Amino acid sequence: MPHRYFTKELANGQAALTGSDAHHLANVMRARIGEEVVLCGPDGLEYTGTVTAITPGRVEFSVNEGAPSKAEPSAATTLFVGYPKQGKLDEIIRHSVELGVTEIVPFFSRYCVATPKKEDVKNERYNRIAAEAAKQAGRALVPHVAMPLTDFSAVCRALSDYDKALFFYEGGGVSLRETLTPGSNQHLALITGSEGGFSVEEAAAAAAAGA
Repeated sequence: MPHRYFTKELANGQAALTGSDAHHLANVMRARIGEEVVLCGPDGLEYTGTVTAITPGRVEFSVNEGAPSKAEPSAATTLFVGYPKQGKLDEIIRHSVELGVTEIVPFFSRYCVATPKKEDVKNERYNRIAAEAAKQAGRALVPHVAMPLTDFSAVCRALSDYDKALFFYEGGGVSLRETLTPGSNQHLALITGSEGGFSVEEAAAAAAAGA
């Protein structure tokens, strides 16, 4: 099976890898001119790339027309997740990327134990985790991990951008079978809390926002 790489440098039938990916392909995998790899562009399509040039820190390709990936779900799904205790968000990111989400948005709510701290530094690491999980899962798109929202009201304001918002709450509600119609929801929001769950007021706010 050809190796898989993500690149933002892809246009007009040409593509390139730089940095650590170029080093891995050229020096670890010992790629040669004419060898084929799978390249995933920022458009979420898969391309077959044929190596045309190898220079220090850079590998260039000619590419065919992109094709939709069978690994990508038909619906775009954003996971809004209450900020968990230290270390657990790493695991949430890995598993949610493997399951097919397209974006992960952490948020702080009333019962979150964690507090904001060096979030810009953490966010860089979280996006690296998402990229690595996407490679391992054979995804064609690297899900984005957003900077955390500072309160639950910001989550509620964002829900108007989605076809359907599902709010997971211990207080009950309707089943997934009742609320989801296959093929009709192309842009989904999933909202799940931290270990402490949601307050009654937050649940009411989510319902008022359409979740």
